[in-house]
Amino acid sequence: MRGTALVRRPGPRLDEGIVTHLTRQPVDHRLAVAQWERYVQAMADHGWDIVEVPPADDCPDAVFVEDAVVMYRNVAIVTRPGAETRRAETYAVEKVVDDLGCSMNRISAPATLDGGDVLKVGDTIYVGRGGRTNADGVRQLRGIVEPLGATVVAVPVQRVLHLKSAVTALPDGTIIGYAPLVDEPALFPRFRAVPEESGAHVVLLGGDRVLMAADCPRTAELFTDLGYRPVVVDIGEFEKLEGCVTCLSVRLRV
Repeated sequence: MRGTALVRRPGPRLDEGIVTHLTRQPVDHRLAVAQWERYVQAMADHGWDIVEVPPADDCPDAVFVEDAVVMYRNVAIVTRPGAETRRAETYAVEKVVDDLGCSMNRISAPATLDGGDVLKVGDTIYVGRGGRTNADGVRQLRGIVEPLGATVVAVPVQRVLHLKSAVTALPDGTIIGYAPLVDEPALFPRFRAVPEESGAHVVLLGGDRVLMAADCPRTAELFTDLGYRPVVVDIGEFEKLEGCVTCLSVRLRV
């Protein structure tokens, strides 16, 4: 078993999800559900225990469950999303994580913090400071995790919705990103540019396997050349809402 993955089924109002940096396109709800189910199956096929958070049908963006909670070891930090309309998404997520026995913390007003702005690489936690996460959110997260041995590094985010819309990390800790969307790549000790925007997004499945979107074949070829084994899923309907493979689950390795 790799760990536990929290997921949340797309609701009927998915098409109303917030779009910030992209031109709105219609979302095919039936196709989105099918894509989500294949994403969840890919996680399960690679040893992840799937826990489904109860749906939040009145919250169009609730499928992007990663934004509702940040995990560090067995510590859960329930977020306070930067978009006010998304704050109701956290309630059911908090209960599920609490039921799993995690130590609970909460981000409180006036701070805002989205989980999509938090990238963990070992004991270094990069936090995107931009449209959805404010300075108070960075400070509160730092106050929770630094006593546990983590180092928090604030990273400017201006060109994309969240930090993990621009960068994620390979299993060896190398930060990967699509260079035109990364504000300050020099902030990362090891940075490798990828040739496609969605190639910047990976979920570490365990070992040498990385989950990634289907629309970045050149990046998948690059990762294969680096000795990794890409696991490819089509999430095109969620990409219309600025979603990526990271934001459709919360991974608990406790």
